[in-house]
Formats: sequence, structure tokens, C-alpha cells
Amino acid sequence: MKKTSLSISLIQASLVWENPKKNLDRFFEKLESLYGKTDLVILPEMFTTGFSMKPEGLACDSGILDYLKDHAVKGDFAIYGSVMFQEGNQYVNRGIFMRPDGSSAIYDKRHAFTLAGEHKVYHRGKQPVIAEYLGWKFNLQICYDLRFPVFARNTEDYDVVIYVANWPVPRINAWDALLKARAIENMSYCIGVNRVGTDGTGMTYNGHSQVYHVLGQELLAHPWETEGIQTVEIHKSEIDTYRSKLRFLEDRDSFTLN
Repeated sequence: MKKTSLSISLIQASLVWENPKKNLDRFFEKLESLYGKTDLVILPEMFTTGFSMKPEGLACDSGILDYLKDHAVKGDFAIYGSVMFQEGNQYVNRGIFMRPDGSSAIYDKRHAFTLAGEHKVYHRGKQPVIAEYLGWKFNLQICYDLRFPVFARNTEDYDVVIYVANWPVPRINAWDALLKARAIENMSYCIGVNRVGTDGTGMTYNGHSQVYHVLGQELLAHPWETEGIQTVEIHKSEIDTYRSKLRFLEDRDSFTLN
């Protein structure tokens, strides 16, 4: 089935530090409240723990896929968010896009946040991932990826780029500016979902989850700094109209990622 318009629900939440059970219980209620009301739900980065560099004993296994599948099936919506995940003898910051038919797309974060030592703990992903759903193409990204525009470059004719994050208050101006830039330069919708609250390192987060139109107009009230859920509708016709009228993507330079 294809849809020309989608309802997208952003869950901006305070995360319990390094406590997967409590976080999963909290998200259970939030996801349940959206059953039958939306097409796609987006959660923050590392939504089971917060942005922790201590995955031992806390990292998810395949059970997280069952959790997300259960909600996706019952809610009849897709879900995207990231978790610390154990893959063999290594850990990854894994984005999971779970569809209501039980299939999933997996993206491992490419750009490790070296300022926090993420590169020492989590294995970097190698390739961008495009998830297809209801006739739409979603470019899956995670937090620090936002600072690297080449990685989000729209060579795949995608419709939406999604960033899930734990992006702190001291650098929130960069978050706001770069989300808008990614929408404009790729002529796609750009969605960013951040967390709120304070983590175990004392870092504070004020959300600013938002959705930008293909021309950079904001579709959600800004700034949004409290815990909660907001839903926005996006339209395929707006992408088609502006890409046909303004053929900027056809003038891009040709090069490839290593």
C-alpha cells in the first residue's frame, strides 16, 4: 500500500539513565497512546538508556526487535529509534526502523561522537540506509551524523531524512540550524527527535524536536522544550511540486563516499 500523506509522531522524552526496563515501560505507555492514530513514530537516540558509554549489561539484544514489532503490529505504524546493541563481541549504536508487517531496516551510526569517546566503545557503521515504507523513502541518521552533510546527500531520491538524538543544550543552536539546512539542501522533509532532561553525566537536554518542509519552513512550534508527543502531517505532493519546479538536485556535484 502507498500513501500520499503521512502522519508522523515525535516522542520527546526524558530518559532514565542506564535503566532499560524503566525506559521501555515508559515508552510502552507512550506508544500505546498512539495505536491507530499515526503512520510513523520516532523515538530519541539510545532511548533505552540515554547516551551512555557503558553498554556492558545494558545493551539490547534481539528482544528489542520483538518489543518494537509488538507495538508496530498493534499500533499499525512504523517505529524508528536507536539503542545500544550487542552484535557478536562488539557494540553498535543501532537505529531500528520497524514496520507493522514485522520487517525492519537496520542502520548502525556512522559518525561516532569522539568528544564523548563513542568511537572507543561502539563500532561505526559503514553505509547509509534508506528504509522504504508506504511508498516513501526514509534516510535513517543518528545524532552526530547531522554535522556531516555529505553523508545525507540526496543521491537516492529519498523523501525524508530522520535524525534521532541526544543533543545537549550547549550546542542546540547547531541542531536547529543544521536540521533546517539538511531539508533545504536535499529538498526533502527533515525530522529531528531529541530528548529532554538531564543524564547521568550531568548533561542537560532541551529537546527542540522539529520537522522541516522541503524548502526549510518549520512545521512544528519552536522551540518545543517539554516532554510530550507532537504529530505532524507530511505530503508527497509538496516534494514532487517543488522538485519539479526547482531542479536544484540536478545541479549537484558528482562524487562518492569512501
